[in-house]
Amino acid sequence: MRRGRAFLAAIALFVLSAPVAGSAVEAGSVLDRDEALRASQAAIGRRLSDHRLVDRNGRTVRFSDYRGRPLVVNLIYTSCYHSCSVSTRYLGEVVDVAREALGDSAFSVATIGFDSANDSPGRMAVYAARQGIDAPDWSFLSGDAGTLRALVDELGFTYAASAKGFDHMAQVSVVDANGTVYRQVYGDRFEPPVLVEPLKELVWGLDPDASTLDRWVENVRLFCTIYDPSTGRYRFDYSIFVAIIVGSLCLVAIAVFVVRAWRENSSPLPH
Repeated sequence: MRRGRAFLAAIALFVLSAPVAGSAVEAGSVLDRDEALRASQAAIGRRLSDHRLVDRNGRTVRFSDYRGRPLVVNLIYTSCYHSCSVSTRYLGEVVDVAREALGDSAFSVATIGFDSANDSPGRMAVYAARQGIDAPDWSFLSGDAGTLRALVDELGFTYAASAKGFDHMAQVSVVDANGTVYRQVYGDRFEPPVLVEPLKELVWGLDPDASTLDRWVENVRLFCTIYDPSTGRYRFDYSIFVAIIVGSLCLVAIAVFVVRAWRENSSPLPH
């Protein structure tokens, strides 16, 4: 049900802001919502190139710098003073929930300005400050027109210039530790598990090279850390762990009973 609502939000939600050249859709074209969603979903499983961007402090970064742990990517443009700001601030709230559950350094976040003509490092720095975001492992990035055009295509992100500004889908992409698009999240507001669950799968997923004990521990963390809607936070559900232990003890007790019964029935009758 939640996933259905997320897809409806993806189709319905488009953002308006200041005009700029370099749209992913030809100038004057109307953004096709169904095609935009199709392109977004088609990006899942696609590995991103090693794009070179610039952070808000003017330092050059490459996408390969983020390899080794999951990356959350959202695309905005700084002249969007309402919808992009709302979605970024809400993303900040969900990121706080995710880091509380998974660890502060479990994943990185990158907010990228796709308006190459205006989204300079300085404006990205102002945008970050305006949203109240100064978290570690959260980058605000700019790039040249060619790089951004290639990047948005790989992410399946579609936008078009309109008379009032830009039409685009509110999309957050979850990228795995190898730089491959793993999941798309839609809407300016969504239930935290829509983003946190795929991050859980990536952070605590089974490592084929891990020892048996490590894999067992990761399985416990993966399935026993659950979202509590009443608090809006994740917590470790000990009841699941207790149920596993109780179930195991019951199986042991049944096995002991069966073995004893078998031995009694197998004993030779007295003469």
